[in-house]
Amino acid sequence: MDEILRNLPADARVLDLGCRDGSFPRSAYPWLRVTALDLEPGAAGVQGDAGRLPFRDAAFDAVIANHSLEHMAELEQVLAEMGRVVRPGGGIYISVPDASTFSDCLYRWIFHGGGHVNPFRNAGELAQRIEVATGLRHLATRTLHTSFLFLGRRHFKPRPPRRMWLLANGDARAVLALGYACRLTDQVFGTRLSAYGWGLWFGAAGEPVDTSAWTNVCVECGHATPAALLQPDHHAFLPVYRCGSCGARNLFTNDREESS
Repeated sequence: MDEILRNLPADARVLDLGCRDGSFPRSAYPWLRVTALDLEPGAAGVQGDAGRLPFRDAAFDAVIANHSLEHMAELEQVLAEMGRVVRPGGGIYISVPDASTFSDCLYRWIFHGGGHVNPFRNAGELAQRIEVATGLRHLATRTLHTSFLFLGRRHFKPRPPRRMWLLANGDARAVLALGYACRLTDQVFGTRLSAYGWGLWFGAAGEPVDTSAWTNVCVECGHATPAALLQPDHHAFLPVYRCGSCGARNLFTNDREESS
């Protein structure tokens, strides 16, 4: 989404859709006027229905739906509303899980569905569907990867469910090892164990979108970084890097070309 946000002018209006307290750090874009909207009460923003947005036509320069559309039952209505409130020449960024991946299947098993009501399985079909509904041209798609951070013990209150016993009850070292093993398996056998889903750009981005897959995803904050920008050190014979966003230690693997 950064390709859209960092190219918006001062006081540009951004709708962060279905995001609870925000799907991106507002401090990174202090010149933008961000409106966060979520259906659940208690979120830091506007409470509202994404299928019936309480905003005028063309009210926003950009709309962000980051990990939210999979939870929205009236999907066609939501997409139409996104197209209605974004101005002509604006941009939309959407990220969703691929329901066919190991990551999403594991998430839905652990969280008893996890509220995922829209099982997306084809990026091309989804992009065409969004184009028709919003009237904005599809710019790019990037395959997104996971660090399995949703398995971390801190995400379960008061305690992890019984089925998490198979995953060391969310122990940080076990989660780190799982992500590393999946990425290595992908590299050797061409599997998609570490794949999460897709990021899709529509309308205007302001700069070319890098569509290469970034497989190094932080196990603490979920920030992804291209392998070429990381400087790993070897610790106990394993390559380790520190996340540029939160400083957490992660195990490093090289990126590889991958079809979205």
